[in-house]
Amino acid sequence: MPDFGPGPSFPGGGGGFNFMSTAVPIIIIIGFIVVFVGILYAAANHFRNASAPQESAYARIVTKRMDVQSHSSHHHDNNHIGHTSSSSRTYYYITLEFDNGSRKEYLDVKGLYGLVVEGDAGYAATKGDWIVAFERSAG
Repeated sequence: MPDFGPGPSFPGGGGGFNFMSTAVPIIIIIGFIVVFVGILYAAANHFRNASAPQESAYARIVTKRMDVQSHSSHHHDNNHIGHTSSSSRTYYYITLEFDNGSRKEYLDVKGLYGLVVEGDAGYAATKGDWIVAFERSAG
């Protein structure tokens, strides 16, 4: 590989800016910080919902939705053959409308999504941002 001489010099500096030894570690550190903060936020949110008091209120189911989150990764084995693996996780949400007209969307953590339909009315048990039970009213 040809040698093109020293990199550009800056006044008062001892050489040029080396991107690989300066910026890349900073970007990696920022990436680790973002991932760590995300994990802490998710854990705190889970703990907050799990420790929230269970409340029951009369409500009507106005909408249901699914959120599919996919993740794929590419791996190489010893023969340098690429393999792609993917996984996905589906989150189910149920939006309730209460007697006062307010609406709130809850994460279904108890598998209620397939048991209820839009328009059902009854008593909903919630725990923080989770819906944990729904008892349809007769009539």
